[in-house]
Amino acid sequence: MILCICPNPSIDSYAYFKEFEIGSVNRMEKIKLYPGGKATHVALALAEMGKKVTLFGFWGGTTGQWIKMECEKRGIQVEGVELSENNRQCYTFRSDDSSITNTEILEPGPTISPKDWESFTLKLQELVGLSEMVNLSGSWPKGVPENASQVVAQSCKGLNKKLMLDGTGIQLKNALRSGFYGLHINEHEAKDLFGTDDAEKVREELKDSVQLLALTKGKKGLYLADGKEVVHALKPLEKVISTVGSGDCLTAGILYALSENMSLEQVARYGAAFGAANCVNDDLGMLKHKDVMDFLPSTETKLLCHG
Repeated sequence: MILCICPNPSIDSYAYFKEFEIGSVNRMEKIKLYPGGKATHVALALAEMGKKVTLFGFWGGTTGQWIKMECEKRGIQVEGVELSENNRQCYTFRSDDSSITNTEILEPGPTISPKDWESFTLKLQELVGLSEMVNLSGSWPKGVPENASQVVAQSCKGLNKKLMLDGTGIQLKNALRSGFYGLHINEHEAKDLFGTDDAEKVREELKDSVQLLALTKGKKGLYLADGKEVVHALKPLEKVISTVGSGDCLTAGILYALSENMSLEQVARYGAAFGAANCVNDDLGMLKHKDVMDFLPSTETKLLCHG
């Protein structure tokens, strides 16, 4: 079982507008709702590809119950702490108006009490012990300590489980102090943290903290480094419908390949293929099994560095 920890789940909404005028009344033409939060997207992608997945998070009010129900429909086991306050809702604007399309509006989410956090940490230890590997992706809700990601990292380290983390800010900095298996960051986050988006240089900066670095650069693809090799992987696409959630699906591809004990080159190939499969799907943050299998043979990989 792969454990996906989604600290701040959401209902992700595609809000469609014919046109949008700031300062005026704007009416949506239609709205589509999806279970969201970064690790939720990871879990959905893994489940679509046939992996046994448990999704763990804080589930708030009627919003949380809807997210859980939609995930369970797709064969995902859902665990976590129940809250009275609703989970957040996040909106992505879709429009022929290029100035607003893919604009995202994100609600803050619920506030976590000390009792909620204690319940979370107790359940965390149990689920990490039952898992093959762990993914932690996304932001934390208000109320959790600044070392929440570090607590997850320490739990994984103590139980000898691989943790693939996708996070930012003080939570990431604190987690790096404890160390963990793998980190997924994009080029902008790399520049903010280390002043460079060169995969080899970033991997050198992280050599005492992580074993595997996944550095993504949008259309330029994935750079995967393990301290000995750097592999570049790219699946060229003629048409992109939406990139929302592609990074999360890429994380899922890496986890999928790691769970199958594949080589670094194959891990990079699966990561890039999963990410690309999300881009050709109109459903927010999701991919289709057929697209992944179609893309794998044509996903390009290149060894850039061999130590």
